[in-house]
Amino acid sequence: MASVATTMENRKTNSGRLAYGALLIFSVLYYARPEDIIPGLHFIPWSKISGGIALLAVIAGLAGNKIKTKFPLELKLLLVLFAHLVITIPFAFWRGGAFATVFEKFSKEVIVALLVTLIVQNFDELRKLILVQASAVAVMTIVSVIIHPGNVRLEGVLGGIFGNPNDLAINIAINWPLCLTFFFFTRGVGKKLFWLVCLLGMLYAVVATYSRSGLMAMIVSVLVCLWEFGIRGKRFAMIMMAGVIGIVGIGVAISTPNYVTRVESLFRGNIEGSGDKGSLEARRELLKESIRLSFQHPLFGVGPGNFPAATESWRVTHNTYTELSAEGGFPALILFVVILGLAFRNVRRVRKTDQYRRSREIQLFTSAMWAGLAAYVVGAAFASTEYQLFPYFMVAYTSVLYRLASQPIQEAEGLPRGSQRDQTGRRELRDEARKPEFAWNR
Repeated sequence: MASVATTMENRKTNSGRLAYGALLIFSVLYYARPEDIIPGLHFIPWSKISGGIALLAVIAGLAGNKIKTKFPLELKLLLVLFAHLVITIPFAFWRGGAFATVFEKFSKEVIVALLVTLIVQNFDELRKLILVQASAVAVMTIVSVIIHPGNVRLEGVLGGIFGNPNDLAINIAINWPLCLTFFFFTRGVGKKLFWLVCLLGMLYAVVATYSRSGLMAMIVSVLVCLWEFGIRGKRFAMIMMAGVIGIVGIGVAISTPNYVTRVESLFRGNIEGSGDKGSLEARRELLKESIRLSFQHPLFGVGPGNFPAATESWRVTHNTYTELSAEGGFPALILFVVILGLAFRNVRRVRKTDQYRRSREIQLFTSAMWAGLAAYVVGAAFASTEYQLFPYFMVAYTSVLYRLASQPIQEAEGLPRGSQRDQTGRRELRDEARKPEFAWNR
């Protein structure tokens, strides 16, 4: 009987490793985009293959009752949102486009959130996933800055989500707190220097993109990080450094041709030298049109991905919230906003766990996710991101973080029950629970 139990446990472990390995490869392919660098690699759909392997492993685990992870509420609502978008297809302005958007784009978001939430079983796995994302965005940004010719808006050296300057800037704002976390968490001068260079380069890159939406998202990200890591974490050196960097940043922005004028156009409209070319006025009209369509089609919208065709503008609204309500009706918007709200709730709940009190790593990642989510909420008001993967990655990360922070130590760290580290961790947790609250948590 013991041998049978051991064999079953090994099968469960191997299945989990296969699913996680495929998920990790998918994350690398999505953020690092090697097919844009290595000739001929784009002919093979590696991301679909790795994602399919991970999905099949999860399905097999659920069918064999090997995966015990419960579906969090945000994941259930994401499935409801997917079902609602499927229902809107027959009512769409262009049914073929709506079908393609739902099943070729949004289905990937649902699958990724499902995989991350159900596959990741310990902090080490979560850390590796976040490291892949943060390092890929950081390195891509630095390379883009190095090869940037100047006098034009910075674009990502890779395609996909980084090809558009606005999307690039928002992704930088979301990932900047994660890079800051690794700067504080990693040891060794070389590693800290790497992350410091990335942090400074990412700040400059936002300026170089000339993205007004990215700038606002970045300001929110930096302010939340200053509060979480500097004031709340009592890192007064960081506050002083932020002041110095802020002064230097203002100097760089002022010296960058027409950048101040472009930022000023946010308040004064299309002014000379802003390089706006009427885009701000056009976006205002698109925003009004999306609101109008939302009230004309309150239940099912004009169909997922159909706003450009329905308005014959052939442009997105540059607003995630109004585009979702225009294309999927108010139920889609409400579900999306509630999902984001539940992600923030996950972060708040993590702060109340015992593991948060004793683990510096959990404290750092909790603060980073709070800042990243805040940056996304602002950036999403100026970009169409509802059919992209990165917001759903963030929501899934918060689900996993809360689940792991709520588990016993040996489960969250992947330790066998009764091991020496397990017993030590239990004792440390009991001791920490009796101590006054850390200054970090105040």
